[in-house]
Amino acid sequence: MFNNIILIMIRLNNDTPNDVLQDVKIGDMVTDTFSKTGLVETIEINDDGLYRIYEFHLVTGRTITIKK
Repeated sequence: MFNNIILIMIRLNNDTPNDVLQDVKIGDMVTDTFSKTGLVETIEINDDGLYRIYEFHLVTGRTITIKK
């Protein structure tokens, strides 16, 4: 018997809708479609009063930062 594993990669950039950014979870496969791709290890969401800043820290040690 085979187990089917489906990985969905989520593209993260400034055009990504807020609801998609909010739904990203630890363990999700993400990419910035340029040079950063990997599994999400931690997520930080901060608000500086002007922007909501999403930081997705990947298991590769890279970080994808989105300001919206």
